[in-house]
Amino acid sequence: METSTEGAAQPDSSPAAAVDPPVPAGPATTAVETAAPSGPTAIAPASLSPSRASDFMQCPLLYRFRVIDRLPEKPSEAATRGTLVHAVLERLFDAPAAERTVPRAKSLIPGQWDRLRETRPEVVELFADDPQGERLARWLGEAEQLVERWFTLEDPSRLEPAERELFVEAELESGLRLRGIIDRVDVAPTGEVRIVDYKTGKAPRPEYSEGALFQMKFYALVVWRLKNVIPRRLQLVYLGSGQVLTYDPVLADLERVERKLLALWEAIRLATETGDWRPRPTKLCGWCDHQAHCPEFGGTPPPYPLAVRAAELPVQPAAGEGG
Repeated sequence: METSTEGAAQPDSSPAAAVDPPVPAGPATTAVETAAPSGPTAIAPASLSPSRASDFMQCPLLYRFRVIDRLPEKPSEAATRGTLVHAVLERLFDAPAAERTVPRAKSLIPGQWDRLRETRPEVVELFADDPQGERLARWLGEAEQLVERWFTLEDPSRLEPAERELFVEAELESGLRLRGIIDRVDVAPTGEVRIVDYKTGKAPRPEYSEGALFQMKFYALVVWRLKNVIPRRLQLVYLGSGQVLTYDPVLADLERVERKLLALWEAIRLATETGDWRPRPTKLCGWCDHQAHCPEFGGTPPPYPLAVRAAELPVQPAAGEGG
């Protein structure tokens, strides 16, 4: 699960299946700026993470709501459970290899849940209507099942991660900054690098595997630009279905992802300058927290908090010209 590094809320979900960045339709612009209301925290996007890139590909208006407007989103049980399980798997490697057992991992869950409630008080409201704690108990039991399933996919006693929850950031020659947080980095004695990401959902169908790997190729590109090393393997561990998806990238993959991200960033830049953020209805709209602000549901977006450039008007020929 990639945690946002751009200050916007996000669900624990795989990258959108769509892989071709859309360029929002909008009017041509000039350098003339028009006044616009500005919020205290509204700033133009300055970097791109895998989750935010996926947001824009899924729906440009969703990207605006999360990155520019920073509209609040309610915590969900699924996303919070994912955060909890990630914390447990990270902390398990603090123990000596021989002690990385199922009972030890399960024993970490209560403490990590307490820590999560302290650092993110909003998650407490998930179970505010559960005075007897029955729903919470089931939810924690589901987290235990996901942790236990991990042991059927990997053996932590045989792993010594080089990095856990690693923040990475690289600036491309174009000036675009890419950033994100990698769940785990393994380095073989021979120097080969494996990037691992845990997913608490189910693996996608084969026809959607390319979309699922987008996040991992993004990380591979950042590592390549930072270390001049192409990761040997990208590995997605799906705890929900007990499957592992792997991909061995080559240079052409990373160059293709870089071109794609540059095109995507240009589309984001254009939308930022014009204020033209189009909604893109999909079946995922049913899970969106922002329906009240979305035109597709009869809502109205909040006033755009950034200055926009005026639309360029067609030049009218003077009297007697043309023809």
